[in-house]
Amino acid sequence: MLYNKFLNVKTSPWIIALDISGYILFVCLLISLTIHYIMHTGYLKPLAEIGQAARKVAEGDFTVRIHGKRKDGLKDELEVFIEDFNKMVEELATIESLKEDFIANISHEIKTPLAVIQSYATLLRKEGISKEEKENYIQTVLEASSKLSDLVSNVLRLTKLENQEIIQKSSYSLAEQLRLCILSLDEKFEEKNIELEIDIDEVMIVSDASLLDIVWNNLLTNAIKFTEPGGRIKVLLHQENETAIVTIADTGCGIDDNICKRIFDRFYQGDTSHLVEGYGLGLSLVKRVIDLVGGRILVTSENGKGSTFTVRLNN
Repeated sequence: MLYNKFLNVKTSPWIIALDISGYILFVCLLISLTIHYIMHTGYLKPLAEIGQAARKVAEGDFTVRIHGKRKDGLKDELEVFIEDFNKMVEELATIESLKEDFIANISHEIKTPLAVIQSYATLLRKEGISKEEKENYIQTVLEASSKLSDLVSNVLRLTKLENQEIIQKSSYSLAEQLRLCILSLDEKFEEKNIELEIDIDEVMIVSDASLLDIVWNNLLTNAIKFTEPGGRIKVLLHQENETAIVTIADTGCGIDDNICKRIFDRFYQGDTSHLVEGYGLGLSLVKRVIDLVGGRILVTSENGKGSTFTVRLNN
């Protein structure tokens, strides 16, 4: 259009070229400014906001949230990124909260046996105590020190397993392992007069026996702990194709649905009324071992009717 206009008035070709170049530069400037505005408002500004939020999270502020930028309800890559960022911060906040609760519980549980040991050690120094009293004091000190030792051992074991990736596999009888584990807990079954129902097939697996010992001991100990005297515990083992399936079911107090969702999380302890007996570590150890050996564990439960843990191990 410009060229035709200038051609009609017989303008110099140099002036025509300059005018057209100026027009093109003006149009390019408008396009550049438009693109810059879109980039700034659509990407650069949100990215700067995300960077600022990330710095706050790095400083320990887990209340940070970023609001979506689109008003039409659609999700582009940036909206998905913002959504994932908010979810990450929410999970970090949950983990931090659980960690703080865990540390508070551990600190309390460490103080309790230490206070017992200190008190009864002081009583042992008194003169004139009878032999029977002395024996009772010594037994109490030994029990308190044993609980403290178990606590420290479980914390160290969980830390070790968190950093472990290589396992020592060998072929062995899973049925025999379960029977030996049940026998080792026979005294606890008798103490609570628990009826034990066993249905174990002869199953051979290739796995790490020492690690799976942790699983069976923890699951059976928990079943005993949360089953009322006179209750019943089932231990089942059978094989489906190449998968060994172990089921441990009890008639105990059961687990709430909300607790079931996080029962295997590290630092999580759902039932604070049992802090004297457990430290919220056992099932974290179980889950880590199952992950290491490439298995799966599921839990189903109902309040007041008991819980069922099912472990699936692939050969």
